[in-house]
Amino acid sequence: GVSEILQKDAASCMTVHDKFLALGTHFGKVFLLDVQGNVTQKFDISTVKINQISLDDSGEHVGICSEDGKVQVFGLYTREGFHDNFDCPIKVVALHPQFGRSSSKQFVTGRNKLQLYERNWLNRWKTITLHEGEGIITNVKWRGSLVAWANSLSVKIYDINAKQRITNVLRDNTSLRPDMYPCSLCWKDNTTLIIGWGTSVKICIVKERDPTEMRDLPSRYVEIVSAFDTEFFISGLAPLGDQIVILYYVKEASEHQDEKELRSRPRLDIVQPLPESYEEISSDALTVRNFQENECLDYRLEHSEGESLFYIISPKDIVVAKERDQDDHIDWLLDKKKYEEALMAAEISHKNIKRHEVQVYILIFQLINMKCQKVLGKNMELWENEVYRFKTIGQLKAISQYLPRGDLRLRPAIYEMILHEFLKSDFEGFATLIREWPGDLYNNMTIVQAVSDRLKKDQNNRTLLTTLAELYTYDQRYDKALEIYLRLRHKDVYQLIHKHNLFSSIEDKIVLLMEFDKEKAVDMLLDNEDKISVSITHFFSYLHKLFKRDPHKGHKYHEMLISLYAEYDRPNLLPFLRDSTHFFNAYHVVEMYFFFVCRMGNSRRALQMIMEELYDVDKAIEFAKEQDDAELWEDLISYSIDKPPFITGLLNNIGTHVDPILLIHRIKEGMEIPNLRDSLVKILHDYNLQILLREGCKKILVADSLSLLKKMHRTQTRGVRVDEENICESCHEAILPLDTAKSYNIVVFHCRHMFHKECLSSSSTIPPVQFCNICSAKRRGPGSGIVEIKK
Repeated sequence: GVSEILQKDAASCMTVHDKFLALGTHFGKVFLLDVQGNVTQKFDISTVKINQISLDDSGEHVGICSEDGKVQVFGLYTREGFHDNFDCPIKVVALHPQFGRSSSKQFVTGRNKLQLYERNWLNRWKTITLHEGEGIITNVKWRGSLVAWANSLSVKIYDINAKQRITNVLRDNTSLRPDMYPCSLCWKDNTTLIIGWGTSVKICIVKERDPTEMRDLPSRYVEIVSAFDTEFFISGLAPLGDQIVILYYVKEASEHQDEKELRSRPRLDIVQPLPESYEEISSDALTVRNFQENECLDYRLEHSEGESLFYIISPKDIVVAKERDQDDHIDWLLDKKKYEEALMAAEISHKNIKRHEVQVYILIFQLINMKCQKVLGKNMELWENEVYRFKTIGQLKAISQYLPRGDLRLRPAIYEMILHEFLKSDFEGFATLIREWPGDLYNNMTIVQAVSDRLKKDQNNRTLLTTLAELYTYDQRYDKALEIYLRLRHKDVYQLIHKHNLFSSIEDKIVLLMEFDKEKAVDMLLDNEDKISVSITHFFSYLHKLFKRDPHKGHKYHEMLISLYAEYDRPNLLPFLRDSTHFFNAYHVVEMYFFFVCRMGNSRRALQMIMEELYDVDKAIEFAKEQDDAELWEDLISYSIDKPPFITGLLNNIGTHVDPILLIHRIKEGMEIPNLRDSLVKILHDYNLQILLREGCKKILVADSLSLLKKMHRTQTRGVRVDEENICESCHEAILPLDTAKSYNIVVFHCRHMFHKECLSSSSTIPPVQFCNICSAKRRGPGSGIVEIKK
């Protein structure tokens, strides 16, 4: 499901639980996925980017925040919870790990300030500000009673139980923009926090303070046990035992493009942290879609603690990484054709092998195979000795594809032994060998007897029956093979008859052949009339083709063909009646002629035939409805006006196609019409139903129009916050001048892009019409200026 989602949308965030995954997108959708990536639930949260998703430990509650200021915290099995809209984008949200418990209804969220929400005994939410004043909060992680968050300047840890802030870890490289190179946070356990920011990594352990040293200090403190710098920019962190998995964003300089920076493939490294450095364990460059267009902030790394699975999230691709095992190592050795090393690796780690338990034996035989060909030549005794070794360990089936079957051949008993092994438990494998191996490798009668004995226990096994037919064919016992093919209705039965000229054997099997494939059977009968003696009274299809070849041949059966055509092939009845000189029926001719006239497009003549010759009012009305032609309705009314049964039929059926007044005004006074009262009541009821439908549709349209108008007005009159952190999308300078006393002129669009007035391209229209350059360039529709600020 992920590939289909990312074709039309882009991933913005993801969080991982042992039971499922939660994926947020740039178009405001949240998808719940199983571990294979299949969509199980979908939530339409917003129309803009989802910034963060948080789950509690039970996986039953979710917290979501988005770029338009929406925050929702609810149960996955009930939508009851916290739902609010703020006047600014909300960047982070984190639920208490035990949120599902009645006493732990807490979560934190924020942008410029971090706020704690608690549900009190009155079932109301109380808000507490934990921190503010140091820029936008870009990340938050909650573990146990500890909440860690990162803002523009540092990382802070807060103890919820003690209601104390424990520490403040400053970021090292202050030259990097915190919005472009955000901080990555990851709890290894309940007391160990890993911080990655820019190119710096720090491992912090929360410890209990000695009571004698507390005084006015917090009851806990933080010790940085490891700190080191990396070569690339960090996009995500995850623990792996005592090691750390790091997702890197890589930039390289190009010598051919004036030293312009190039974005390379992201890297996933495993490192062993040391107190002041690290040791690289492994490094993999990942190919993700559109990596050339991604920035550091576009990548995220999430992990599943239970299974050591790591998820690399980018806007257009999600990659799953897991630890290599011994099976992977053997796969690599096999790809490199290092068979001896693969065998050695399998023998050393045989207890840990899952997928290669049988393949180890195949490796042994491959090695023997190569040695026999290179060293021992055509020594059959050595070959057969090795085959018996495999029989001893119960792996005869594993070497079936490696046995010689060309110039060098083993004794038939060897091949029969392997076929018997397959016949015990693998019918498909047995059938494959019968098709692949030449029939002279083994004693055919011995295998036929073995299959026949096996069929006594499973009489209807199609695989065994088909294989037995192939064995009979090789043994030239075609009658027995044909009997099996007909019983199975096998597609090769006709090929077998033609190839071996078995026409004399099928005279008593014609019915079976016709039931199996009528077309092929008829063709065979017609093409081989001199070879097959068959009674044509049983075969309609045979008679039809016979008539096509010669209309006078078999004329004594033409009367029977009328009923057969009427029952099985009605479209061909009219041509038969027209061409045959041995049978005639007026009603069938009229009906078929009516069908023919309709196909020719003469609708008025067809209607006239129904009314005058068939005298069938229901068929006439049905025909008029299908054609939906006003002239046909006029003809039908004109013809029916002096026929009471036709008038009754029209009154009951034309209410939704023709105005009934046209018919009623033309009825002569004094005419007796059957069931007239019921017909008039039905007309009034149909008319009343149409009026109700129209009024209902009108109400829905008016209500929808009013609702959409209010929504548009509410959206376009909403204020837009402009502060010193916003930048001009054209010159990328701060939107507000450092000296606010100076005059400035700013244009803000509905799409939330901001420009200095002088940075906007001038318009040739008078008065000038302003459009957002970014949205117009991306063809998303130009935004219109909603606020122009001057000072």
